[in-house]
Amino acid sequence: MIPPLNSPSGIQLSDSQKLAWLRLIRSENVGPATFIELIKHYSTATDALAALPELVARGRGKQIRLATEGDAEREMHRLHKVGARIICLGEPDYPSALRAADTPPPVLTVMGNATALQRNCVAIVGSRNASLSGKKLTRQFAETLADSGYSIVSGLARGIDTQAHQASLKQGTIAIFAGGIDHIYPSENEQLARDIVDQGGTLVSEMPPGWKPRAQDFPRRNRIVAGMALGLLVVEAANRSGSLISARLANEMGRLVFAVPGSPLDPRSYGTNKLIQQGAQLVTNAHDILQALEPVSQTPLQKPYSLDENKRIEYSEAPDDRERLNFVESLNHSPTDIDELIRYTGLDLGKIQMIILELELAGRVERHSGNRISLI
Repeated sequence: MIPPLNSPSGIQLSDSQKLAWLRLIRSENVGPATFIELIKHYSTATDALAALPELVARGRGKQIRLATEGDAEREMHRLHKVGARIICLGEPDYPSALRAADTPPPVLTVMGNATALQRNCVAIVGSRNASLSGKKLTRQFAETLADSGYSIVSGLARGIDTQAHQASLKQGTIAIFAGGIDHIYPSENEQLARDIVDQGGTLVSEMPPGWKPRAQDFPRRNRIVAGMALGLLVVEAANRSGSLISARLANEMGRLVFAVPGSPLDPRSYGTNKLIQQGAQLVTNAHDILQALEPVSQTPLQKPYSLDENKRIEYSEAPDDRERLNFVESLNHSPTDIDELIRYTGLDLGKIQMIILELELAGRVERHSGNRISLI
């Protein structure tokens, strides 16, 4: 049996604090990275909410919509009705590996047994239009990995995802949603979702209940799939598939990426063969993965986010208008490395973080992987 990545520990938020966290993450223009910076700077979600209008004004943006206490209470009530709850970043039940990912979701909605979230995980993804051999291989991988103590994580999609969940049901599998926790997609997997909960697994989403997934929500889902796992296995994947996005995200997070080779004549093998060419580990059975993960599974991942509202991080003095203008003029629509911007502008990290926060809340910039930023 593989031990948990980290022993359960961390902060414990009160009901009122959780309500404030939910309000903050549901407010307009507040994404995970912005949320984390706000809590670091203002210590509490309540103080951050109070500061948002001024920050938007300093970023020269239009007034944004703040989620009200009533909005948050209604969401909590809706979750309670369907048997779900929220887990906040840094709380004991928050997935250990995901805490170490870049800008993890501050608030997760979960349904089912949270114990599965604390075990080491392996993600399995692949083609929705999977071949018979691809489905068979997926079941073999998932069963052996789950029997060895790993939680299997996937996205509840047709094909490979479905096979991975079904094969690891008895050990407690984890399904990540692109939409709300009460919106099963595809609808044909409604029974599978119920089985996951009934047999000790967990359903997870960062979106509010009732949310119908859009095209842009699936890459967000994929980053959670990749972030929760020590390693990610791609069984079949066509060119330009979502599975390749998951593999890229896993690689950027420092996770191990595994791929099953296939025939060059099968379009579903294009993505896996390409991943192997790019450095993914070629695997033919689950023991290849177990061997590769053995040293990784014993070492806690770095950067375990824990946003303790009782610990305030001190920043330098606020930037002035000239410094803001200098920073904005240094940006363009191509992603630029933040370290490069520090060297170019001569501003310290604290001031640049505050300016980015203001501009992001104003809807003028967006963050990219690799610590980069660009104008919208």
